[in-house]
Amino acid sequence: MKPLSLAWRFARRELRGGLRGFRIFLACLSLGVAVIAAIGTVRASIENGLSSQGAVILGGDAEMEFTYRFADDDTRAWMAGRATAVSEIAEFRSMAVVGEDRALTQVKAVDDLYPLIGTVELEPSMPLEQALAGAGGVPGAVMQLALSARLGLQHGDIFQLGTQDFRLMADIVLEPDAAASGFTIGPRTLVATQALQSSGLLSPGTLFETKYRMDLPESTELEVISQQAQDQFGDMGMRWSDARNGAPGITRFVERLGSFLILVGLSGLAVGGVGVSAAVRAYLATKTSTIAILRTLGADRSTIFLTYFLQIGALALLGIAIGLGIGGLGPVLLGPLIAAQLPFPADFSLSLPALAEAAIYGGLTAFIFTLWPLARAERIRAAALFRDAFAGRNSLPAPRYLLATALALALLVGSAAWFSGSAELTLWSAAGLAGALAVLLLAAVVLGAVARRSTRLVRGRPALRWALSAIGTARDGATPVVLSLGLGLTVLAAIGQIDGNMRRAIGDNLPDRAPSYFFVDIQRDQMPAFSERITEDPAVSKMESAPMLRGVVTKINGLPAKEVAGDHWVVRGDRGISYAGKQPEGTDVVAGQWWAEDYSGPPQISFAAEEAEELGLELGDTMTLNILGREMTATITSLRAVDFSSAGMGFVLVLNEAALAAAPHSFIATVYSDEQAEAQILRDLGRDMPNVTAIRVRDAIERVSEVLRQIASATAYGAAATLLTGFLVLLGTAAAGEPARRYEAALLKTLGASRGRILGSFALRSVILGAGAGLVALGAGTAGAWAVNTYVFEISYQVIWPNALAIIAGGVLATLLAGLVFAWQPLASRPAGQLRSRE
Repeated sequence: MKPLSLAWRFARRELRGGLRGFRIFLACLSLGVAVIAAIGTVRASIENGLSSQGAVILGGDAEMEFTYRFADDDTRAWMAGRATAVSEIAEFRSMAVVGEDRALTQVKAVDDLYPLIGTVELEPSMPLEQALAGAGGVPGAVMQLALSARLGLQHGDIFQLGTQDFRLMADIVLEPDAAASGFTIGPRTLVATQALQSSGLLSPGTLFETKYRMDLPESTELEVISQQAQDQFGDMGMRWSDARNGAPGITRFVERLGSFLILVGLSGLAVGGVGVSAAVRAYLATKTSTIAILRTLGADRSTIFLTYFLQIGALALLGIAIGLGIGGLGPVLLGPLIAAQLPFPADFSLSLPALAEAAIYGGLTAFIFTLWPLARAERIRAAALFRDAFAGRNSLPAPRYLLATALALALLVGSAAWFSGSAELTLWSAAGLAGALAVLLLAAVVLGAVARRSTRLVRGRPALRWALSAIGTARDGATPVVLSLGLGLTVLAAIGQIDGNMRRAIGDNLPDRAPSYFFVDIQRDQMPAFSERITEDPAVSKMESAPMLRGVVTKINGLPAKEVAGDHWVVRGDRGISYAGKQPEGTDVVAGQWWAEDYSGPPQISFAAEEAEELGLELGDTMTLNILGREMTATITSLRAVDFSSAGMGFVLVLNEAALAAAPHSFIATVYSDEQAEAQILRDLGRDMPNVTAIRVRDAIERVSEVLRQIASATAYGAAATLLTGFLVLLGTAAAGEPARRYEAALLKTLGASRGRILGSFALRSVILGAGAGLVALGAGTAGAWAVNTYVFEISYQVIWPNALAIIAGGVLATLLAGLVFAWQPLASRPAGQLRSRE
């Protein structure tokens, strides 16, 4: 009989024994696969929803967007010649005013054709056209309930935008194209564009964007028309979107967050791998006699290996199938509940690519963590029938197994890099995971060594001495606990420290570092009065102001900007641009020279030094900018140190005054004041300059921090799954060690130890192991959090001790619970029966 068929025959017979000994194996593998499958399914469902509803999300089949201007006649003619209908929309931030109460709002001014696709749902129910028509000679408006409640507005009440009165007619229940606007600071208000003609909010130089949604004939090829638009209008600052990706910002965010969460899920699968490996070792230890008999009857090493490889493989497939079922069907069944919490559409259905990705990760992980125990099993000899020849063997497997493990590990990392689309993130995550496992493994060895040496120091305390002796003599006692629990606690510790430091930075550093308000859309003739009101206020400690335009970097050294800079944020969309004559106070020029105050020659640029280094720019390089539809090429003549993290005034691009002063523009200002004076400043400026928009920096940062907290919460769920897997491994380890504890308890009872003292010894063992795992996890987690906060968020770092102590307490509690679950049976067993079984 061939070795493979013979091995499969033996494996089938072993499988008839059921799943005894493999419950933890299946639970660990299933949970890890389920987490990854669920994350992939949700991500794919959101991407499918964004793709299938692309036209609804965008509000049309295609969109052309411009900054600070409306489309010219040529552009309008181009759109009219290709679309069956074109809807014009203007978006900007403004202040909704009721008496002396003001609130920031994101205004969308629409025409009669809006929305081309979809329907705006209002409460009370009425057509949008009717709502925007208003009543009593006052144009109408609709707004989100959060804004109307904030201002205390009832339906029929009047409020102001700029110098124009509007009557609130209804609340917005559903805005079909809301996701296309991306991240916004203020709640939405919808008005008719024609009602804003006398408001002063859409005058030249003010900050607004126009979007032209097109309803295209069914025969239109989006790829073709997109290229035509880019060729003709791309150099004029036009940005194109179409139904293939109606909300690119959301799509990019979902992809990146999903990829990151899957990498977090892989850490949980790695923890499960520890449990898988421990379960296989424990199972094979019970098969020592069976394997020895097979060797006595002539079975060679390959037959032994294949027998148990096929058996474990079949069980691994079962575990993967269970995980795919839970992770794939769970989000689909809960789809309506999940979709109700999302601000964009999601089409929940089984995603074969997501399930395939999870299956690949699960199969490779099972292979990596079971290969070594199986390789050791083939070395059992017939002599094992007469002595325990398996338990003491701890040598490395044959070189072919080491090579196979290395190849599988490389394939796992390569697959993660391929599926995530970010090789750098994957490699850093893999390196961090490997480093954490190495640190935890070293910590387990050190903990065992310290426990062995400490037994001499605790004479007179038998329960503690027994606990230390057990930790120090059982080679596998500390390792599974520290590895399985420590990795999950490490992830939770890092998340807790990152979140705590972000909250501290926002709460503690904001008053000292960030301004109270950003003021935008200040007209040039308003600046003297604005400056007088602010500078004469004793509660104001500082004011900064600068002219403000927005432009698109289209070329770098004559080449398309994206070919040179890739997806760098400077060339992604439009950027804030300013100008200056003399060098502004506090400007730190680190390379080159500032131009003369009265310079009027060819345009020059002072560029942010850090961003220049990232883009590979040097003094003398040229950049072509599109500002208000016109192109301008300027030379980089100086580099500045710019601190964007302070939330103050900062421009990546500053040009000489003569280059931009004649272009329509407005000013922006930042005001640093005492918090109690902020409301009066806002009221005074709102009364005298109703067109000026105030953005409270604390509110804006809170909105950003809310998103960060949501990301941290999503990551915490992944880490919690990792921790749950670790707890399952602890249960498996405790269950595997139960026979040894029975024998230990029998010996101690025979020597006169009470049940209470033996139970105390078991509890102390768990507490020491849990505290050790928690301390190591805290060290690794805080180190990772320090790196993220220092190099990614660029904020100061300090240990958040409540979060840190919670990690240690969690480690102690988890090991204590797992240990006590399997402590009662050894305590209840009779010494005579246990000692007889060892004869």
